[in-house]
Amino acid sequence: MSQPPLRKIIHIDMDAFYASVELRDRPDLRGLPMIVAHDHPRSVVTTATYEARQFGLRSAMSVALAKKKCPQVVCIEPDFSKYKAVSQQLHQIFRQYTDLIEPLSLDEAYLDVTQNFKQLASATEVAEHIRADIFRETELTASAGVAPNKFLAKIASDWNKPNGLCVVKPHQVQQFIQQLALEKLPGVGKVTLQKMHALSWHTIADIQVVEEAELIHHFGKFGRQLFLYAQGIDHRKVQHQRERQQISKEITFEKDYFLNEITEKWQPLIERVWQQLQYKKMYARGVQIKLKTSDFKTLQHSRSFAQPLRNADEFKLAVMQLLQEFNDDSTLQFRLIGVGVFALEEASERVQLSLI
Repeated sequence: MSQPPLRKIIHIDMDAFYASVELRDRPDLRGLPMIVAHDHPRSVVTTATYEARQFGLRSAMSVALAKKKCPQVVCIEPDFSKYKAVSQQLHQIFRQYTDLIEPLSLDEAYLDVTQNFKQLASATEVAEHIRADIFRETELTASAGVAPNKFLAKIASDWNKPNGLCVVKPHQVQQFIQQLALEKLPGVGKVTLQKMHALSWHTIADIQVVEEAELIHHFGKFGRQLFLYAQGIDHRKVQHQRERQQISKEITFEKDYFLNEITEKWQPLIERVWQQLQYKKMYARGVQIKLKTSDFKTLQHSRSFAQPLRNADEFKLAVMQLLQEFNDDSTLQFRLIGVGVFALEEASERVQLSLI
């Protein structure tokens, strides 16, 4: 079995980020159950404070259900421009230690500190310095995981939340992963987990004794990756030159609609995304649509093109194609739709798009 390259990876994850930013600016709300969300029954919770989580409140829950579970909950309108500004502060701190940074969201990132700019002796020391810098400059706390690879670092960052640090040294990997639940593995979703449970596999220790060929038999190509994860191996590098962040717009309806009832509702989203592309002077080679069912199940469909979208008509055509390909259950009703673009690049030259 090939051995993973020796790396020092840190996963930084801010604690209840949006809520923590709001509490910093509204100290009178500290200690109260609070959510960040638009105050509308059909809106969803973006973040819940730890006090709110004690009532069972969590992100992606409807505001109506959150208020039912905790009638005294305080609901604060999100301010994404403020959160983005704080995120930029975080990245300024990260860049003082390494340029190998892979952002996952506004409040979460991988850092490869195998070599660090400040010549600190260990990745643990780097993580401690970064967490201290974050608190000093933003008054917010961050949790961190330190490990030989991304998979382990991400799990470790959640180990001692909030405001915690967990270090998994190379010789501790096997002991650390054996009793981890299989849902902790990257790429293991609901369907895969159900299949694993049907095979009486519940922890990583359960699949460590399974032959690679059997995992491939049950899960196809993903079986190979499962085999590596079960041994604590993750060859993925920190992608510090990731494609630029996607642009997307969504709308939540006042009531649920069948797909054939929302034909005209896509155009405003298409126009808003295209306007953002023009404002940023960028082109996109990828298009995605998103629909959320009345029971909060998210469905997505996307496509990448060899050449960037040249104009709004081509963008609309791409969205319509995705909708035509969408495998719709006619009984489904939808509470939210969204349009997004990805694989962004500078608008340096105009090239023809082929949808063939």
